[in-house]
Order: sequence, then C-alpha cells, then structure tokens
Amino acid sequence: MQTLNRTSTTEMEVTSIRLERELKEKLKEIAGNQGYQALIRDVLWRYVQQKTGNPQPAISRDEIQSSVAAIAQQETHCVLTGTLIKPRQKMLLGLTLQGDMVPLSVGSLDS
Repeated sequence: MQTLNRTSTTEMEVTSIRLERELKEKLKEIAGNQGYQALIRDVLWRYVQQKTGNPQPAISRDEIQSSVAAIAQQETHCVLTGTLIKPRQKMLLGLTLQGDMVPLSVGSLDS
C-alpha cells in the first residue's frame, strides 16, 4: 500500500485513538516499514474520498502485476485515474503486488 503524501507530520494535529492491542499489532504487520500510523491515515483518507465521491489515485501503475477483464456490478472508481466506472460498464480488475484486487478503468494501464 502506498502512503499518500498530503502534509508533513510537523503540520499535523496530534490525535489520540484507542485501539485493541491485537488490531494495533495487525496494523503494524501490514504496514511494515511504512509505519502503522501512516497506514491508518491512508485508510482514513481513502474512506473519506470514497464517501465524499472525491476519489484520488490510490496506487501507481507499477503496483499492478496483472489484470483481468470484468464488468462492473456497482458504481466504483478507477484506483489509478479516479475515473467513474458505472454499473454494467467494462472494466479491469488489477491484482496489486500486495495481493489486493482493485478496480481499473479500461485503458488506465495503457502507456
């Protein structure tokens, strides 16, 4: 998962959040060298972008290792371009290096 650069940490507000010990340990495992706080920020930003209809590119093309043709069943956005993908529209499902399947618009992987 790629950290979305938004603001330097010196410009961020300190917020305290209570997490179950097991959740915190799982987040640390998933985050690796990225750090679990950066991972939590990424997850929260992606959630806000999804809920506000303001998607931003979440990953880079280099993180897609393969793709398969698909048909959208629900409205979604391409993770590379932010392009709206409507229900019943042709799309791609991309497999990331981390093993996640992500929505891609047709042509978003073209050079």
